[in-house]
Amino acid sequence: MIILFLKVVEEKTPKKPKRTGSATPGSTQKKRLRLTPAISSRSCKVADPTSPLGEIRRRLHVAAVPQTLPCREDEFNQIFSYVEGKLSDGIGGCMYISGVPGTGKTATVNEVIRMLRESQTEGDLPDFKLIEVNGMKLTAPQQIYVQIWDQLTGSKVTADKAAKLLHAKFSTNGPRHRPTVLIVDELDLLWTRQQDVLYNIFEWPNRPKAQLTVLAIANTMDLPERLLMNRVSSRMGLTRLTFQPYKVKQLQTIISSRLENLVSFEPEAVEFIARKVSAASGDARRALDISRRAAELAEKGGHTNSSPTKSPSKRGAQSSRSTVMMQHVQTAIEEMFSSPKLLAIQACSLHEQLFLNALVQEFNRTGVEESFFDQVIRQHYTLCDLEGMSRPNVSELLSVCASLCSSRLILSEHGRNDIRQKVRLNIGIDDVTYALKCI
Repeated sequence: MIILFLKVVEEKTPKKPKRTGSATPGSTQKKRLRLTPAISSRSCKVADPTSPLGEIRRRLHVAAVPQTLPCREDEFNQIFSYVEGKLSDGIGGCMYISGVPGTGKTATVNEVIRMLRESQTEGDLPDFKLIEVNGMKLTAPQQIYVQIWDQLTGSKVTADKAAKLLHAKFSTNGPRHRPTVLIVDELDLLWTRQQDVLYNIFEWPNRPKAQLTVLAIANTMDLPERLLMNRVSSRMGLTRLTFQPYKVKQLQTIISSRLENLVSFEPEAVEFIARKVSAASGDARRALDISRRAAELAEKGGHTNSSPTKSPSKRGAQSSRSTVMMQHVQTAIEEMFSSPKLLAIQACSLHEQLFLNALVQEFNRTGVEESFFDQVIRQHYTLCDLEGMSRPNVSELLSVCASLCSSRLILSEHGRNDIRQKVRLNIGIDDVTYALKCI
């Protein structure tokens, strides 16, 4: 009986299929677990704009690459001459490029690289390797080693191993060693207590066999003196370039260059945009955003500049094309500078507004978005002295900080409520400046 029972069970148990000799155990399972996210491609190409205002909106987009880069000719020539000289001589060097956001630093460097590529294609410059790293895209400052080594060789290793490999690579001159141009954007975010990351970035170009040219882009004009030790600032050398904020005439030129051969903006409207943005921050991206939004309002509303006193034929010719007028620009500016966060800033108490202003001043001083609470206290006390107000104590300022965090105007370090906690703005600096000026 026992034997029969075992036979029945054996017959009911399904047999596993035999594996072929070519397939290794577990290979099928690994292929099934390998999932790659993908975005479906467009079924058809995006249609080109058919109206003049649609073409204006396309040209005024921040991501649109203009044919020329106006108002930065001197800075372009300095960067181009510097990198061209280093590549031609086969040596390394470092240029520190600084300026407030929206002044064309990254756009100018990209234009320089494009011209260098053209010179390389024509045979005027030797072949070089381009590496681009953005500090905003790194989870930790040490990850820059991984990014650099990946773009150099195409292989990914750990941060510690990548640092050792890069040290060895820039210390020897192999037979296939090519000159390298390293662009480090948002350099401020690579600062650490030991400052080893910044030290290595600025130390490698000084090695005789490195052939490495570094273009370091940062928002802080005096980063070496403010944040870095003497050993790091000495490695940077004296090659520095500062991008000043755009003036009114320069912003007008930038907007007008995008509107070439398209007369759909009133000259007074362009000047009004330039003056508003120049008074707030001088950010060219904000000026382009306002201009683009004004064009959208004009296209949506269908306003025309026709006059009832003119003949019907002239009115019909003018009504066939819409024009961006002052009323569209004023509406766009009100939308840009009247967001709920700006209204919340204007509704804050006096010390809350001073605290926000202190955060802005601390950012202008250091160029780092995050600041320690005790550093903001010093700025707050300075503003109180300038306004002739009594200084609040630390407990009161901690309550002010908690109130601003609850309204999400600022962000603070989670789990800490002391003077060494880190705080940062959760809104644009130009928005804070504009909101405080309107009070």
